[in-house]
Amino acid sequence: MTSPVTVYATSWCPYCRVLLAGLKRTDVDYDVVDVDDPKNAEFSDWVASVNNGNRIVPTVRFSDGTHMTNPGVGAVVEKYNAMR
Repeated sequence: MTSPVTVYATSWCPYCRVLLAGLKRTDVDYDVVDVDDPKNAEFSDWVASVNNGNRIVPTVRFSDGTHMTNPGVGAVVEKYNAMR
């Protein structure tokens, strides 16, 4: 991933859709990884590892190594701006 924010999501998750729609209206530089895609199994495993063994989406990873589980758009924007 090359962006400072990576959103781990699925296409069927309503919370993912809300977060991604909100992020589109911001200046946050982010990538999206579909954890349902078999080629992204390592990322699916990472999501589970930071959520007590549960694959909870959306999970957001920041370039400083921190993460948030099911955050609101405002929380992601605030963290993104703090990293700049």
